[in-house]
Amino acid sequence: MISTQIILNCIEELRNITKVNLAVFGLDGLPVASTFDSGDIAPELLTSFADSPADSQVIGKDHLLKVADENEPAYILVARGSNDEAYLIGKIAVSQLQQLIIAYKERFDRNNFFQNLLMDNMLLVDVYNRAKKLHIDVVVPRVVYIIETRTEKDTTAMEFLRGMFSSQSGDFITAVDESSVILIKSLEEGDGNEEIEQTAQTIVDMMSTEIMMNVRVAYGTVVQELKDVSKSYKEAMMALDVGKIFYVEKKVNSYGSLGIGRLIYQLPANLCRIFIEEIFGDNDPGNFDEEIVTTVNKFFENNLNVSETSRQLFVHRNTLVYRVEKLQKSTGLDVRTFDDALTFKIAMMVYNYMRYLNLLDK
Repeated sequence: MISTQIILNCIEELRNITKVNLAVFGLDGLPVASTFDSGDIAPELLTSFADSPADSQVIGKDHLLKVADENEPAYILVARGSNDEAYLIGKIAVSQLQQLIIAYKERFDRNNFFQNLLMDNMLLVDVYNRAKKLHIDVVVPRVVYIIETRTEKDTTAMEFLRGMFSSQSGDFITAVDESSVILIKSLEEGDGNEEIEQTAQTIVDMMSTEIMMNVRVAYGTVVQELKDVSKSYKEAMMALDVGKIFYVEKKVNSYGSLGIGRLIYQLPANLCRIFIEEIFGDNDPGNFDEEIVTTVNKFFENNLNVSETSRQLFVHRNTLVYRVEKLQKSTGLDVRTFDDALTFKIAMMVYNYMRYLNLLDK
């Protein structure tokens, strides 16, 4: 059911406008929320009213009214005052609470629907039938984003994202685990890769500046129909994992830009071990000089350009060549040549993948 705080906010707002005090009780006569001290209302009077066929009743100085959920009593509302004004305000409060119940149930039903859709737990006919019932457009381009918060059981991120993305525009926020939030984003006509990437970057920036939360964002490819949302979700999941293994410095990763990392991620572990042993032998890449590894990575970033790399690292050209040759002595790979550079790059990515798998096993 709807939260106590939401019920309290509703009746307090009405009380502030009308000056009529209101209280809400469960069918068992226990208080849920009140704008006044309602301790003088006997629980047995409330339970008796709840069991009666009447929708409203005046008892002493109070109007009692039933709040229904699908034609069945859900709460009892008490409007303090026996005059017609109190009755009218009570009816308005009942109407508002019933609308809140409908909205909450629809939100819950939508949440349940999208979670099952993401996990691919629905038959195709059920997807179309439930989407129609929940007034969800079936043929709309959508993309799934995963926002990893690294903070378990914290609703701050979800509430913040719900403020950023409105359900009125066809977007939906949900979660299938405790450390990430999922955004199912409906796209406007003309939205392309640039707009989709910008949305992801905006999420990272806004959550960092507004709620001081450091997040990673990954997203899948665009799907044209609702039934294919699980495909975009699975791609986003892969992009998140691959990004954490191979592109640690990046806050945003898309499935379409994973490159060779996506291929390595899908290789069997035993094949990866054999490859590492063939390339490095008894050398453990984890023991490589950090300065040399940093130099080589920068060398790759600059397309094997010695002059540009030495300039960016603020070292003499000869120093850079010395570091490259030192790596060659230990591995037999001269990364100044394209073939050896490619072999070393792939081998290090495979090594990082194996290290990631080992961490998962612990």
